[in-house]
Amino acid sequence: MRIGILTGGGDVPGLNPCIRSIMMSADDLGWEVVGFRRGWEGVLGIDPDDPESIASGSVPLTRDGVRGIDRTGGTILHTSRLDPRTLKTGDQTAKVLHVLDALGIDAMITLGGDGTLRFSAHLADQGVPVISIPKTMDNDVYGTDYCIGFSTAVSRSVEAINALRTTVESHERIGVIELFGRRSGETALLAGFLAQVDRTVISEVPADLGRLLPLLAEDKASNPAHYAMCVISEGASIHGETSETGAELSKPASERDDVGIGHRLGRAIQKQLGCGIVHQELAYLMRAGEPDAMDRMVGLAFGGLAIQLLQRGEKGRMVTLKGGNYGHVPAGTLLEGTKSVDVGGLYDPIAYRAKLMRIEGMPMFLY
Repeated sequence: MRIGILTGGGDVPGLNPCIRSIMMSADDLGWEVVGFRRGWEGVLGIDPDDPESIASGSVPLTRDGVRGIDRTGGTILHTSRLDPRTLKTGDQTAKVLHVLDALGIDAMITLGGDGTLRFSAHLADQGVPVISIPKTMDNDVYGTDYCIGFSTAVSRSVEAINALRTTVESHERIGVIELFGRRSGETALLAGFLAQVDRTVISEVPADLGRLLPLLAEDKASNPAHYAMCVISEGASIHGETSETGAELSKPASERDDVGIGHRLGRAIQKQLGCGIVHQELAYLMRAGEPDAMDRMVGLAFGGLAIQLLQRGEKGRMVTLKGGNYGHVPAGTLLEGTKSVDVGGLYDPIAYRAKLMRIEGMPMFLY
């Protein structure tokens, strides 16, 4: 067998342990592993008749080549957000199939989030043996409880939130900490709960400033240290925002004014409450650096499971963690729904806080 692997979408800690696990497990079977650089962009950049382009877009993986990478963050294969079906030149699925066939790739293992794995499901429909591995610190791939990168992102966020308390308290302000999470507020929900902040605003529930701001004012006034902390998802919204704001948000990031939700909430706090704020976007720091123990474990396990599935002749599958147990589902499962916070079971939209309505029988991350 000659296995191709790639990483797509944003980098997260845990990808390199997974890459190492795939390579080591495949090598134990005498299989060859080819890593494609820069996700699907690297595949499309290859001309099978041009050795230089093959060398630029791919790399043979060896035991020596993956030695120690499990201790590092990011991805040694580098990444891109390219979907071959959405190029200006049209759908390039046929080019992908041609490259894989010309390079003698018998099966693909793809590590990615919703976008990358949607194309993987498309390839599976074309008959390509594909195993998908979900990774995203937003933890929003439908069909699995857990995605590589989530635990580290939450841990990084909790550490940063608690570190910021010293500055917010020293200046007696309200801290507004914005976390990644465009479609799902799971990262903010758990980070806010574990750091025990005063209020958490998630992507799923628009913030009513008429309710949220008085709560923050009371939190600050009732705290002997005269400060309050609020965590907010980048994908959150403010109830009643104008269409102009929505139009601004639709622009490329490089063309936007400072209209991030953290900025907007901070301005409202200053204007309506008349108190100072400390606004911090954790952004890429949430996904930087080495993986924590959980993401090392899941990365290694997902990689080994992917090879075991191929060894059994399974194809068109996505590896999963459900209810704390490793498993797999059809690769197209992620197309069947969306994954977001169970607001009714885990969140109080009136108090803007996590709530533990049920614990017994729930998996480790409570959903």
